[in-house]
Amino acid sequence: MAEQNFPTGDLMKGKRGLIMGVANKNSIAWAIARQLAAQGAELAFTYQGDALLRRVGPLAESIGSDILVECDVTNDDTMDNTFATLKEKWGKIDFLVHAIAFAGKDQLAGSFVDNTTREGFKSALDISAFSFVDSARRASEIMNDGGAMVTLTYLGSERVVPNYNVMGVAKAALEACTRYIAADLGPRGIRVNAISAGPIKTLAAAGIGSGRHMFKFNKAASAMQDNTDPMGVAGAALYLLSDLGLSCTGETHHVDGGFHAIGMPQETPLKEALAD
Repeated sequence: MAEQNFPTGDLMKGKRGLIMGVANKNSIAWAIARQLAAQGAELAFTYQGDALLRRVGPLAESIGSDILVECDVTNDDTMDNTFATLKEKWGKIDFLVHAIAFAGKDQLAGSFVDNTTREGFKSALDISAFSFVDSARRASEIMNDGGAMVTLTYLGSERVVPNYNVMGVAKAALEACTRYIAADLGPRGIRVNAISAGPIKTLAAAGIGSGRHMFKFNKAASAMQDNTDPMGVAGAALYLLSDLGLSCTGETHHVDGGFHAIGMPQETPLKEALAD
């Protein structure tokens, strides 16, 4: 993925926040982080394990961040430590970006009915949906009134996408969680939204069976007849996390080139794309 120049300014000047879920330079969470930093935000990052630290550390350093905290969202002790560290370093935060999801590769291929296991279901829902609830609760305790939170979802929560399987169920739960969290935190002026991004070539996308077909189909069938640009997702996150997004909460905002709006794609571009 080519290096992109994000619009600069001061929309996030004086604001501090946590980015959870950067895996490498191609992560959607990293595109969001770069856009927020370009607009003046101070950022902290979580990572899980030494392998991810080796990837995330240099990225954080490149935008002047020196707060990296090891965090496993299934472990209460590391979650406690993450938010205690932020409280110690900053006292308060202004925003949270949650970009964490997981389902075993064996759960993301073939039949949803036949291949979804009890443990696979529990794990996907825990890591992909409950982790946002848990993170939001902890973040809100050290968040300034008027803060904002964003999580990442996908259209597989609303429609059947081959091989997305249990992750679609987890993302549907995540979107419901977003609405309930928004209602709870709304009286404090804390806004909570989800971004439903179109397919982007990330580490997570690589784990989904028939991924190549998914990209070809989305490009041909979207209103813009193009794949989703990470800069578009980052721009949407900037809107939702900055004062530009005032009064917007409980929303699932689609950034997918209009794919979600199409009931039946044009025949010619679809035939050409699928024939390649």
